Amino acid sequence: MFRFFIQKFIYSILVLLGVVVLVFVLFQGFGDPSRLVMGQRADQATQENIRRDLHLDQPRWKQFVLYLNDISPIAIHSAEEIRSKKLKGVFFGTAKVKAGLKLPYLRRSYQSRRDVGTVIMEALPGTLMLAFAAMVLATVAGILLGILAALYKGTWVDTSAIFGSILGISAPSFFMAIAIAYLFGFVWSNYTGLHMTGSWFDLSTTTGKPYLTLSNLVLPAITLGIRPLAIIAQLTRASLLDVVGQDYIRTAIAKGLPSHKVIGKHALRNALNPVVTAITGWFAELLAGAFFVEYIFGWKGIGKLTVDALEKLDFPVVMGSVLVSACFFVLVNFLADMLYGIIDPRARRA
Repeated sequence: MFRFFIQKFIYSILVLLGVVVLVFVLFQGFGDPSRLVMGQRADQATQENIRRDLHLDQPRWKQFVLYLNDISPIAIHSAEEIRSKKLKGVFFGTAKVKAGLKLPYLRRSYQSRRDVGTVIMEALPGTLMLAFAAMVLATVAGILLGILAALYKGTWVDTSAIFGSILGISAPSFFMAIAIAYLFGFVWSNYTGLHMTGSWFDLSTTTGKPYLTLSNLVLPAITLGIRPLAIIAQLTRASLLDVVGQDYIRTAIAKGLPSHKVIGKHALRNALNPVVTAITGWFAELLAGAFFVEYIFGWKGIGKLTVDALEKLDFPVVMGSVLVSACFFVLVNFLADMLYGIIDPRARRA
């Protein structure tokens, strides 16, 4: 098991390193950061100072090494860098050069000059809340729909479930987001009480303090959960039909056990293995793929933050958002691999 853990850990680190390289190649050096920071009226001396501060006066390979050193939790920094970047961690070394463990430094926004890590942490709860709500909806509704389709195979219930699943898988998220926002948040707003846009908090008109507005979560969660719901329903149906045909299920029925016990206690427990696999994979994908849904509904999360940053050419925020999303994706898949390795020893030999 320890060897399996090390293999998966090294694989996860290599995947993250590949993402870092790709992000750096795509975004580093695009545009002129000095103009993005200071505007079109920045003088030459100010531009040169900004370029020197962002290490853009260095060769490209050295820029990458410095960027990797900034985002790495194990790094070497000068004492001046630790003070200027306000790095948080435990450092050891001389008065000038120190090494140690620290929180990744994602640099500063070109537009607001705020620390990118702080900006992302403010948006992260919104994305986590949206992904969790969408996954709960997709899991509960998808499993129930799959069970009904399997139990009533060949009837209109089964046909409707399959047809609805195909539509859910085929419809693009951005199209469904626009359609659902327009219909339920505008046309039928008087009946639903929902709005086209809105985030997970709002400011009180009397006190000026933020308060939760979870009603705004309904439409984006439904939109984001449609596709995983459809896939979970199809997997549950197919897996349950396969399990129901097994000998031990027929034996349980022949012994006179009630149908609900046969399905719930014997068939469903064994049929949910591929469904659990799909749930873990989709949760990671929802964390990383809510960009257009968040933007269309005005939901303040990492997705909307990234799209807004792209419009403003605020590349440090974009790079940081992509790296954080990739970390979540890799972490969820790593934990899923560990879970499979514990449950099924055969996975360790794969």
